[in-house]
Amino acid sequence: MIYDVVVVGGGPSGTTAAEDLTRSGHMVAMIDKAGRIKPCGGAVPPRLIRDFFIPDSQIMAKINTARMISPTQRSVDIPIENGYVGMVDREHFDEFLRVRAREAGAHRYTGTFRRIERDADGTHVVFRDKISGNEQRLSTKLVIGADGARSDVGRAEVPGGDTIPYVIAYHEIIEAPNPSTLYDPLRCDVIYDGEISPDFYGWVFPHGKSASVGMGTGVDGVDLKEATAALRVASGLDGCKTIRKEGAPIPLKPLDRWDNGKDVVLAGDAAGVVAPSSGEGIYYAMVGGRVAATAAAATLASGRAKDLMLARKLFMKEHRQVFRVLGAMQNAYYRSDERRERFVSLCHDIDVQKLTFEAYMNKKLVKARPMAHLKIGLKNLAHLTRLVSPLRT
Repeated sequence: MIYDVVVVGGGPSGTTAAEDLTRSGHMVAMIDKAGRIKPCGGAVPPRLIRDFFIPDSQIMAKINTARMISPTQRSVDIPIENGYVGMVDREHFDEFLRVRAREAGAHRYTGTFRRIERDADGTHVVFRDKISGNEQRLSTKLVIGADGARSDVGRAEVPGGDTIPYVIAYHEIIEAPNPSTLYDPLRCDVIYDGEISPDFYGWVFPHGKSASVGMGTGVDGVDLKEATAALRVASGLDGCKTIRKEGAPIPLKPLDRWDNGKDVVLAGDAAGVVAPSSGEGIYYAMVGGRVAATAAAATLASGRAKDLMLARKLFMKEHRQVFRVLGAMQNAYYRSDERRERFVSLCHDIDVQKLTFEAYMNKKLVKARPMAHLKIGLKNLAHLTRLVSPLRT
């Protein structure tokens, strides 16, 4: 059998690509490691729930408030108006997506990707089967690499795939405590504190009966487990039972190229599509899987390998500006505790709150309020040039 597409990776990106291609009539195989759970806060915006038909049964919690906490423990609660932020548990959410792709018609294989081979008969994906331990070979016309931030497919096949910048994320899933002044099951806490993360942030995200507590950093020498333990103490969660612990790299920048010009295109974390500043990845991973599927379908229809470039073009056309804004914000405010203090001060501004969450919920920058943008711009300038106190809101 010769598949139209073999998808390497069964996370949100790979499963979306596999399902989309299968539903459009293509013969698809999906290879995934069993039992791998990515560390992830689990936040999904309403647009993801709508666009990808996620049932309510997968939403573990519906968050109505985000709390930003500064290095000096000042906090601001930001209400989420006109909706909620959904919370999923990747242990169950990813498997739900894999099952849905298989039910749509994708052939599911469980194992570890080894390499891509090419000969007179075409392109072949070699993987080690989990049950037998033997290498198996799938023949295919195209390959979608959706196998994570340090993608084996990307490193072997796509220019720049071996140099993608990333932070290391680590979290612990704990049994959720009873509601208290420190823990609210309907509130996400985001902790901007250099003692927790010198260049990113820590988080406490409720998942219903459990919660994700973690942090990320790109700084060498930081003990992620110690930092998370300190975060649990500060959040009053050190006495909660730990269910599981996970760590993984999270990419910081989309690759300049997502395809090899022949038969491979990358998607999701493998292509680097995690939002700067927020570290949000699930929505962008699924969009990345969708545009990779679109590019693969176009290439299969036209026979032109250059159509694989459509994946990056489609994604960046819609999301480039958001990534630029978020990247600039991270570069400006995550570099020191003084800057993080100023960032939390800005978050007290009602216009900042509204524009931020309108953009988050709908994945588009809000342009209809020029005076609000002007006021925020002036406040940014005042803080970045130190014209005002870090505590000035």
